[in-house]
Amino acid sequence: MLLAVEQGNTNTTFALHDGARWIAQWRTATDPARTADEYAVWLHQLLSMQQMTLGAIDDCIISSVVPQSVFNLRNLARRYLKVEPMVVGENVELGIDIRIDKPSEAGADRLVNAIGGFLKYGGPLILIDSGTATTFDVVGADGGFEGGLIAPGINLSMQALHSAAARLPRIAIARPAHVIGRGTVEAMQSGVFWGYVALIEGLIDRIRAEYGAPMQAIATGGVASLFEGATTRIDAFDPELTLKGLLEIVRRNGKLRTR
Repeated sequence: MLLAVEQGNTNTTFALHDGARWIAQWRTATDPARTADEYAVWLHQLLSMQQMTLGAIDDCIISSVVPQSVFNLRNLARRYLKVEPMVVGENVELGIDIRIDKPSEAGADRLVNAIGGFLKYGGPLILIDSGTATTFDVVGADGGFEGGLIAPGINLSMQALHSAAARLPRIAIARPAHVIGRGTVEAMQSGVFWGYVALIEGLIDRIRAEYGAPMQAIATGGVASLFEGATTRIDAFDPELTLKGLLEIVRRNGKLRTR
């Protein structure tokens, strides 16, 4: 059984693959101070609800953009799963050409998404990952990672409005009925939601124009589903793109055990 850990700045996903399919997924808030012991207790309880044990896991892969958490996740694998984990960016072969000025600066999540996206959709691609930050990454026709851009995530924008403007309330992200808001809450929701749609559409158009070739645009990430049906620029929404990439990395390193 493979345990795949995908850790972003806001949430961490734990997923189990039995060699044929994903059989369970759980999400927890990312906390850099969480210890290996705390992860083990939490994971043990969730596995118990599925009539499974920690001993059923015989492989582990970790992708994290939070360096201070990797130590504890690695100890979770070593001490409680009795396996040496694969850590993206440290001890695994990705099999992808990284075509940016400083390849070491490419985030693990962006590379994993590039692998998963090319595996399923081919290339060239624009991958839009909506999380704490919203990233737009370009994958070449041959699967190479060609760079991209990073913008603040929609939740950060919402928090900034509330924090920096004394009279603006804290609100939930929602798709408003009208672009022109007729109240403060509706005006904020419209500005954030439709402003992000405009951001997504504008950047996709600019990337395609600069790249000079037809490109599919694929969206993933925790809040990507908010924009489904709100724009025609995105060709597909794929919430499991990162997990597809992690599974492919395990395969490329000859570690996937099939049933």
